[in-house]
Amino acid sequence: MKVKVCGLNNKQNITEVIAAGVDMIGLIFYTKSPRSIDKGNVDPAFVKGLDVKKVGVFVNEKAEVVEKLQKEYGLDYLQLHGHESSEYCAQMKKQGSKIIKAFSVSDKLDLDLLRQYRSAVDYFLFDTKGKDRGGNGIKFDWEALANYNLDTPFMLSGGIRLEDANDVKQLTIDKLWAADLNSGFEESPGLKKAKEVREFINTLD
Repeated sequence: MKVKVCGLNNKQNITEVIAAGVDMIGLIFYTKSPRSIDKGNVDPAFVKGLDVKKVGVFVNEKAEVVEKLQKEYGLDYLQLHGHESSEYCAQMKKQGSKIIKAFSVSDKLDLDLLRQYRSAVDYFLFDTKGKDRGGNGIKFDWEALANYNLDTPFMLSGGIRLEDANDVKQLTIDKLWAADLNSGFEESPGLKKAKEVREFINTLD
């Protein structure tokens, strides 16, 4: 299982998190987020030089803005965390990026809705329904995943902490592709506990 750490905006901290063994880092291009990259010291040249897969997180952003930032920062994946339509996702996919579409979950998956996006995205991300668009620090009931029967791989997000590592490891869902870590590993918004990230990864291994 791959591990992504999302909501990073400090160069030194990003370097530490990458050294901990993550597969992907998530950079938030949504200024309303307390973890957005404009609140840190990250710049395009630094990001492009990183030896890790880079995920840009966007919320209801104009396509031309996303495309510009994708090129500027050398993003490998686009994570769409708003109300983006399947047509919008398909348009972004045609630009050559891998597309991750986020869906909020409370007690069950909306499989009918997910089917509408199957051909337009590469991965789904299931996060907890909350007041903010991610980073709420709350887990949804993972029993909701039991009915997942689509071919699209997905990422598990929402309030995952170090003490959840064994529970994540024991999930036996075929299409579970990655764990997405954010607020549960934070010292403060945008700064992650790299040591705990390393422990989480070691537990999964």
